[in-house]
Amino acid sequence: MSRGQMHPGLHPIDDDLVRRLIAGQFPQWAGLAVERFPSGGTVNAMYRLGDGMVVRLPLVEGGAEDVSMEQEWLPRLAPHLPVAIPEALGAGEPAEGYPWPWSVYRWLAGENPEAGALNEPVLLAEDLAGYVTAMRSITLPGAPEAYRGGPVASLDAATRAAIKELRGIPQEGVNCDAVAAVWEDALRAPGWDGPPVWLHADLMPGNLLVDGGRLTSVIDFGCMGLGDPACDLFPAWNLLPAGAREVFREALGVDDAAWRRGRGRTLSQALIALPYYRKTNPAMAHNARHVIRAVLEEF
Repeated sequence: MSRGQMHPGLHPIDDDLVRRLIAGQFPQWAGLAVERFPSGGTVNAMYRLGDGMVVRLPLVEGGAEDVSMEQEWLPRLAPHLPVAIPEALGAGEPAEGYPWPWSVYRWLAGENPEAGALNEPVLLAEDLAGYVTAMRSITLPGAPEAYRGGPVASLDAATRAAIKELRGIPQEGVNCDAVAAVWEDALRAPGWDGPPVWLHADLMPGNLLVDGGRLTSVIDFGCMGLGDPACDLFPAWNLLPAGAREVFREALGVDDAAWRRGRGRTLSQALIALPYYRKTNPAMAHNARHVIRAVLEEF
């Protein structure tokens, strides 16, 4: 999925390294086939291990911090959620020149949904709302703060810098005045004044798995934790068409302030992602363009 290096500090990973790591730490799986799984992900490399497992290795140091958090929290979250989430089968340690912890997970079947090509958009909207509702209702103590769960204003500097950068990339065709107006609207929206809720906080199409158009799994919990519930409205603009978007909103009972914050947050992520990934990660850049179009059409 990548053309060139997405981030500075990427650690080289290949099939042979993964085989050596498995053989050294999980000899019971040493004879299984290892094959790179193509992914639009930006933080982890994925390798199929036999038919039933996947090895997930951070590409950058920042991703390494998520490994222990996922291993700690995913087993505690799973019983509360209506769809499957990753199940860790093994906790790998640094070795063979690879510097960070890593994980072996049970393989979850399905495919990533694609905006504009959904089989059952309304049913998927209902499934997503059910997942978000279940996540918000979790009350486990000691939860971390979500990676992007704070006030909308915390994203202001990075969002304005991205808009400025996009003004210098006219070939992308972004109406920078229009997206700036949406962003200003999100900043003006009343903030969340209730207790923080459990969030996935990265509900991108690449972190969802569907079968027959229905949600079967949610993956990649590296951003999870407590925060503003508007943070889990991402699918409204990064995936769902307008009609299904309304179903999603109604099922969650989203008020105007939260909707404006959620729209601004989703747009902010897209504006930051587009100039960063446009030459290195086509999947991320494509989704960013879709979000910008969807938000401007709605606004």
